[in-house]
Amino acid sequence: MRLQGKTALVTGAAAGIGQAIALRFAQEGADVVIAAHRDNAEAEQAVAQIRQTGRRVFLVSGDVGKVADARAMIAAGVQAAGPLDILVNNAGVEVRAPFVDVSEADYDRVLDTNLKGPFFLTQAFVQHLQDRQPARQPGDQSGSHPAGRIINISSVHEELPFPHFTSYCASKGGLRMMMRNLAIELAPLGITVNNIAPGAIETPINRNLMSDPTELSALLRNIPLGRLGQPGDVAGLAVFLASADADYMTGTTLFVDGGLLWNYAEQ
Repeated sequence: MRLQGKTALVTGAAAGIGQAIALRFAQEGADVVIAAHRDNAEAEQAVAQIRQTGRRVFLVSGDVGKVADARAMIAAGVQAAGPLDILVNNAGVEVRAPFVDVSEADYDRVLDTNLKGPFFLTQAFVQHLQDRQPARQPGDQSGSHPAGRIINISSVHEELPFPHFTSYCASKGGLRMMMRNLAIELAPLGITVNNIAPGAIETPINRNLMSDPTELSALLRNIPLGRLGQPGDVAGLAVFLASADADYMTGTTLFVDGGLLWNYAEQ
């Protein structure tokens, strides 16, 4: 029970990787706030699944790409569950299009969800941690300070080019640099910031890929371990980063990709 006594808010937790992380956190003893885009049957099903672990679970909803919604979700999570210790920025979208055809609306949707959302969710989370216990000033060794964990679900495409998904790659590359910068800025507050970069994971975002045998076969040839990842492959690493085992780890991207990053070649 590595997360006993902790409370986590996980965005995009109604399905896929986010749901797997939320469930694994609960199994490790954490109370969980599921932050979903909508309060619908899928989100309620995720809540019911986590409730079976015996942990407290709460549901908040909103569009992470809207700053007011992002701040409201943190506030609602605190009001429902009490003090938060862990934030997982998992919600994400991608839109396929040749670069010359990308619309402003699609660009804004991807960058708002994948980068602006985590930025302002993290800001609200850090403000919450500071409100719980004021941060010590530089050079002051006398007092304690807030401690928290921030975990961003990035992608191999923070490193790996992905033609026809330029806005997605830009958002994940931005998330990488945001993580690195915040890891340095927030370390004096006792807050760690790390990214998990999944490769091809069997989730709803990859539904089209999984339904195309030719495309799937080509991808699998690029994965040395020979299979798609499962949401649980990511969830186990998230538990580690959220636990005391990772107290001295910050500013790092950890890849969960079956070897894809260093073996990939466009067909």
